[in-house]
Amino acid sequence: MAICEVCGNDYWLAFEVRTVSGDVHTFDSFECASHKLAPICEHCGVKILGHGVEVSGRFFCCGHCARAVESEQGAEIRDAVGARPA
Repeated sequence: MAICEVCGNDYWLAFEVRTVSGDVHTFDSFECASHKLAPICEHCGVKILGHGVEVSGRFFCCGHCARAVESEQGAEIRDAVGARPA
């Protein structure tokens, strides 16, 4: 068994997440993993669990937030690619 580094739960189904920088984290749930590792939108403050967008090295949850903060480069960001489905 392993102990979750966020909530302290000792759980037999705990898992490890290895980051690009080589750090190793132990969690008992995806909720704890996202709480610890997910980036935070620099405009609205929500945890970015989906694809998000990056503009000038800053992370945003969506194109709307990117455009609100990074007006020039953010104007080029689109939340969806291609035509809207019929």
